[in-house]
Amino acid sequence: MATAQLTASSILVRNLRSFDELRTSAVRISSLAPSKQGGCSLRSFRNLIVKVAATVAPKYTTLKPLGDRVLVKVKTAEEKTGGGILLPASTLKKPQGGEVVAVGEGKKTGKKKVDGGVKTGAQIVYLKYAGTEVEFSGSNHLILKEDDIVGILETDDVKDMKPLNDRVLIKVAAAEEKTAGGLFLTDKVKEKPSIGTVVAVGPGHLDEEGNQQLLPISVGTAVLFSKYSGNDFKSTDGSDYVALRVSDVMAVLS
Repeated sequence: MATAQLTASSILVRNLRSFDELRTSAVRISSLAPSKQGGCSLRSFRNLIVKVAATVAPKYTTLKPLGDRVLVKVKTAEEKTGGGILLPASTLKKPQGGEVVAVGEGKKTGKKKVDGGVKTGAQIVYLKYAGTEVEFSGSNHLILKEDDIVGILETDDVKDMKPLNDRVLIKVAAAEEKTAGGLFLTDKVKEKPSIGTVVAVGPGHLDEEGNQQLLPISVGTAVLFSKYSGNDFKSTDGSDYVALRVSDVMAVLS
């Protein structure tokens, strides 16, 4: 099995716009069949994944997001377990949190210009596949819209998270460990709970005129929510929480 190492200078790119402001790193292509002359056959690229990592050129010292976008310095993934066991790269969880290092000027809704709800220095949690990754000043960053931010972490415990916009934070009810007939259930067959108690609510969403609309749910309300919606978290005491949009709450229980 041969491996070809190609650099940006050795690749002919046609019909693409100029990327003068980016420095393109090496492209690594694996699993190429060697030709009879000892080179590599490039006739078929099926089932290959080619990644091109781009970094902002060193001559630029600042990066200013526009509109309702924010620049987040990504939190580094844990490289070992709590017991000190080193984890291989394939098992490292993709970070979903980081520190806000720059914010845009806000967005215009209707005739109003609305400032963002996050400030520089805030520790945030964002949606898993949101934003655009960029390497800047030697660190991994993410440019994303404020609406992709789930909440602000005011402490190291997720139970103290402050949800943003139209999201709510719910403490999930414990799963039933036995059936109505008294049979105990294993973890594999326990049905995922969809009932919980609201512990925090966001400030609400903006209407077409830029006015804040408060959410119709308050802290302490027991709710029924969509089973596979939102983002799941576990607090330091082992309790399960979920942050989701209020539209994913199906009913209020009393």
